Amino acid sequence: MAVAAAPSLAVPTPPRSTANPPRPPRRAPRDVVSWTSVTSAIARAARQGDLPAAAAALSAMLSSPAAPAPNDVTLLSVLSACAASPSSPLAGRLALSLHGLALKRFPCHLLLSTCLARFYLASRLPRLALQLFDSMPVRSVVTYNTMISGLMRNGLVDAAFEVFDGMPEPDKVSWTALIDGCVKNGRHDEAIDCFRAMLLDGVTPDYVTLIAVVSACAEVGTLGLGMWVHRLVVRQGLERNVRVANSLIDMYARCGQAELAAQVFRSMRKRTVVSWNSMIVGLAANGRCTDAIELFEEMRSQGFKPDAVTLTGVLTACSHAGLTDQGLRYYDLMTTEQGVASRMEHYGCVVDLLGHAGRLDEAMRVVQTMPMRPNEVVLGALLAGCRMHGDLGMAEQLMQHLLELDPGGDANYVLLSNIYAAVGKWDGAGKVRSLMKARGLKKRPGYSAVEVDGDVHEFVSGDRSHPQAEEIGQMLGLLRHEMAARYAYDEPLLRTENC
Repeated sequence: MAVAAAPSLAVPTPPRSTANPPRPPRRAPRDVVSWTSVTSAIARAARQGDLPAAAAALSAMLSSPAAPAPNDVTLLSVLSACAASPSSPLAGRLALSLHGLALKRFPCHLLLSTCLARFYLASRLPRLALQLFDSMPVRSVVTYNTMISGLMRNGLVDAAFEVFDGMPEPDKVSWTALIDGCVKNGRHDEAIDCFRAMLLDGVTPDYVTLIAVVSACAEVGTLGLGMWVHRLVVRQGLERNVRVANSLIDMYARCGQAELAAQVFRSMRKRTVVSWNSMIVGLAANGRCTDAIELFEEMRSQGFKPDAVTLTGVLTACSHAGLTDQGLRYYDLMTTEQGVASRMEHYGCVVDLLGHAGRLDEAMRVVQTMPMRPNEVVLGALLAGCRMHGDLGMAEQLMQHLLELDPGGDANYVLLSNIYAAVGKWDGAGKVRSLMKARGLKKRPGYSAVEVDGDVHEFVSGDRSHPQAEEIGQMLGLLRHEMAARYAYDEPLLRTENC
């Protein structure tokens, strides 16, 4: 089978001499080992971006009458080059040719089939990988793990679970691929459930597993489970692992435990920029803005170079603390002197910083002079500033742009309605509500969450879908009765003291 778009290798013919030199001995034809070594060498170069050279070598091997048929090592070397460059236009055509050649010469080759599946998954062709996987008569643990991680990267979580359920004996890599895939696809509750099942199955997690679980705890807010995982980290002697420590800092900060995050941070013998960023952003998010700014100055004094995430954390801290001028100085320092490229989130922070201070005209100039088109987050920050300072004219102007960017965003409608209500223009508030109704938009209700024994329970006002809704209602009624009784008992005492 000919390899698609593969150029041929031409050997130049040396010039003929007028003398009659002795004829050199005839070279023996290359055997399959020598051809494979040549192809493997070129395939190694192809992994660095020279895929056409590997295709040319294989094409020459297939088209030469003196060349033997390529063996499995030859195909694996070239296929590995394809898998290393899945975005190359040549990789897809070459891999399909190799697939056909492999089916003809090595129909039950485990390594070839696994490598082909890896290529299809890396090339965003998961359906082809699944068809190949289903047709394989023999599968190894590596094959299963390749499929699970690849399907997760392609967003096919349910398919990955089906492959996992078909494994005879999942190992540590299998569980980790499943847990990490759930986290990266936003299915954090399932990631936590898988972690518990992994422990019940007697499989010991490694640091990669624990990082994924801690990330899931941070997203869901399961502080209790996160602290339990922290104890497991210490028990396994992984507390010095920088990546594990960074994930613990982020988890504690996002669960509202800035002090515990600071304890982990201060206990680290070695820190990276990610360590400093996690702590600075965590302190700012928990309202400890002065501590965040002081930590930023400490970071600079110790020779760490701030990056884009650092700038976001510092600007957030300055905005929450009302330090407008200081925040703008930090922005100029980092973008002009330290070479941090401004991103959308940085413009959003600057607009929020100016909006909180009531400098709405300056914030509008920032929006109008941005090198990229402002998104709904940047405009929403300015709209929030308009609400805070009662600028209805600018709010109406911004709303037209927001409707174009995010027509289904209920929060912006509600915010504009509240601005109308704040200045006493009830007709305007009513029109916004009517517009929401006409477009089929409803305000998404807020919810509260509480963690009990490692499980997070969410509650929405008026919702009785919780399995223990009746018992919870009875307990709330009892608490209401006791609070009323206590108030009735304390009220005469309060009146007496006031006398």
